[in-house]
Amino acid sequence: MQATLTQQLWPAKPQVQWLRALVLMGVGSALLTASAKLSVPFYPVPFTFQTLMVLLLGMAYGWRLGLATVALYLAQGAMGLPVFSGSPEKGLGLAYLMGGTGGYLMGFLPAVAIAGWLGERGWDRSSFKVAVAMLAGNLAIYVPGLMWLGALLGWDQPILAWGLLPFILSDVLKIGLAVVALPAARRLVDRRV
Repeated sequence: MQATLTQQLWPAKPQVQWLRALVLMGVGSALLTASAKLSVPFYPVPFTFQTLMVLLLGMAYGWRLGLATVALYLAQGAMGLPVFSGSPEKGLGLAYLMGGTGGYLMGFLPAVAIAGWLGERGWDRSSFKVAVAMLAGNLAIYVPGLMWLGALLGWDQPILAWGLLPFILSDVLKIGLAVVALPAARRLVDRRV
């Protein structure tokens, strides 16, 4: 086990550990909301930075704090706060979660746990390992997302064409960004600490 980026930048002191966790969860949830709302025009569909943020939070926070942060974000959305991409225009609360993107949103939980577990083992220090961690996290998002989409719309529909293929290129670009950013951030933090 190695210290995550967050643990290096803000070490947990036992007397204020709960406060640190609450602050980081709030910051992480706000970053997830902002990343969901930021839409970049792209072909064939626009993309957000939400999946990238989920995986970066996992790598930076570790699996426990990352999981708690994503759970808080999902709970905020389930309660009707407009934190998801396209909300409030495309719906709010549980109705939004029961829609086509609900499975992908639920996939955030295993994805952040996987990325966080790998981050705690120093996988954010190597570009190759970051790429593998990001790919594993993306798979953890896509599997429940596609399963839910198929169950919702019917397996006789072109589920992969709708729910996977349009996003591959943007996910490759996001993985490329993480491959550059995480090891660079680690080097900066290692020099600072």
